[in-house]
Amino acid sequence: MFSEPIYLTDAELFQDLTSDERDALSEQMPLREVEAETVIYSPEKPTEELIFIRNGRVRLFYLSAEGKIFTTAILEAGTFFGEMMILGQSLYGKYAEAVTSCTLCVMNRDDVKTFLLGDLRLANRIVEMLGKRLAETERRLADLALQGVPSRIASLLLLLAAKKHTPEKSEKDWLARESEIACTHEELAQMVGVHRETVTRTLKKFRTSNLIELRRGKIVLLDGEGLRRIAKD
Repeated sequence: MFSEPIYLTDAELFQDLTSDERDALSEQMPLREVEAETVIYSPEKPTEELIFIRNGRVRLFYLSAEGKIFTTAILEAGTFFGEMMILGQSLYGKYAEAVTSCTLCVMNRDDVKTFLLGDLRLANRIVEMLGKRLAETERRLADLALQGVPSRIASLLLLLAAKKHTPEKSEKDWLARESEIACTHEELAQMVGVHRETVTRTLKKFRTSNLIELRRGKIVLLDGEGLRRIAKD
């Protein structure tokens, strides 16, 4: 058991709870440790579970009949996903795979009722977060249909960066600062629906224009305003 659940403190879902309430909840929630590349959920073996990521990163993706992967989301610590009808939450044929080693809280229907829906503050946060996720999905679908590749990549980088900042911090504020996101070229390619080589070429152009800095497995946004201008093209 973790003595200092920082990932609960920082998680949007639990931000309305007191420190003592978060500590008490941390001690009760069931945990599961998984290694990187572990398939956590698949359409072939569906289970009704809600999974909260306490540590690590998880990706959600579709797999076509030809074996092509389309990644819909890279989820960071502090977020949740899963198949839970009482919340209107479904993976709709998606796979969930651990990108890194993860510590997960895996809750069945009874756990959700006990730990989450029993507290009106948490229930309201769940509704709010699901609404944001739906809006994000609609925005990405619009980007795929209407934007060119550079605009789609710039838009996605900004979206991933925005998730690293608290809702209280304005977009203008965090755009003016450097933001580091953990994402590979392959993951970006799977999320914008293009080849990895296309993403690599585009990122190199962004780097030449001093918009970003490339590190191993990470991308640092240096000029958020510049990326936003490209995203709007």
